[in-house]
Amino acid sequence: MRHRLQFTAKKLIRMALLLLGVSLTAFLLMDASPLDPLQTNVGQTALGSMSSEQIARLEEYWGANTPAAERYLGWLGSALRGDLGVSLLYRRPVPEVIGQRLANSLWLLVLAWALSGAAGLALGVLAGASRGRWPDRLVRGWCLLISSTPAFWLALLLLMVFAVWLKVLPVGLSVPIGAAAPTLAQRLRHALLPVLTLSITGAANIALHTREKVVDVLDSDYILFARARGEKHILRRHVLRNVALPAITLQFGSIGEIVGGSVVVEQVFSYPGLGQAAVAAGLGGDMPLLLGITVITAALVFGGNLVADLLYGVVDPRIRRGAARG
Repeated sequence: MRHRLQFTAKKLIRMALLLLGVSLTAFLLMDASPLDPLQTNVGQTALGSMSSEQIARLEEYWGANTPAAERYLGWLGSALRGDLGVSLLYRRPVPEVIGQRLANSLWLLVLAWALSGAAGLALGVLAGASRGRWPDRLVRGWCLLISSTPAFWLALLLLMVFAVWLKVLPVGLSVPIGAAAPTLAQRLRHALLPVLTLSITGAANIALHTREKVVDVLDSDYILFARARGEKHILRRHVLRNVALPAITLQFGSIGEIVGGSVVVEQVFSYPGLGQAAVAAGLGGDMPLLLGITVITAALVFGGNLVADLLYGVVDPRIRRGAARG
């Protein structure tokens, strides 16, 4: 127990340093962007018709004349006190905007994450157990094809087939237009295509890595000994146990890929989630909102990896005993 607390404390310190580095990198990239927030959000024609006093107030609002170091240190000081600022685009507190968008994206991401992990593990075990035969070749070919396919292209393909041609699923949005109190079935129907896109792209890498691990386990000496003893259910008793740790690593490591893919997928399906808000903040020069989204998503990814590290000792008691002796 003491070792776990020390391990968690070290991880949390690394997480704080990681969030600091991520926020600084996002700020520098945003500051180096050639986009002018005034022209982007107001327009060149409108700026030409404004007085110098109005333009000065807009520059002050968007922080155009404030030095970069002063802006970042001011944001960092407020963030350390729990204040992420006010969104320049939405004119609301950043936590409120993120909470609303995250509520739309979170269950979409959770569904895609769970489906991609289950499908990737099942396909990887199937391919590894039937190495060299047609199921293995079929799974590998499909995974290589999906891995080389851009997520936005797959999203457009699914949109064209199921929403335009077959007309069985909606084109976009998270709820039907004009629905004051949408039902769970309506939300699931609108989230189906984004979830399918994210889960299909995420399952390919998991399946390929799981397949290689299954092949390594089946070629090991203890599997040969188990077969010589005439044991049954080798796949369930031995292979799945040894594939569990790599599967956990891959599953929680794919959180970053799912979150990153949601930025593109939500744009294609006009899904009002966190990814779409991040794109709007980046293109609109909304620095407080973009930094808030960056920090929150980085914390989610790091938290997933921390949970995976803590689960190792639960899945494999040898790791727990080795850590305790250390």
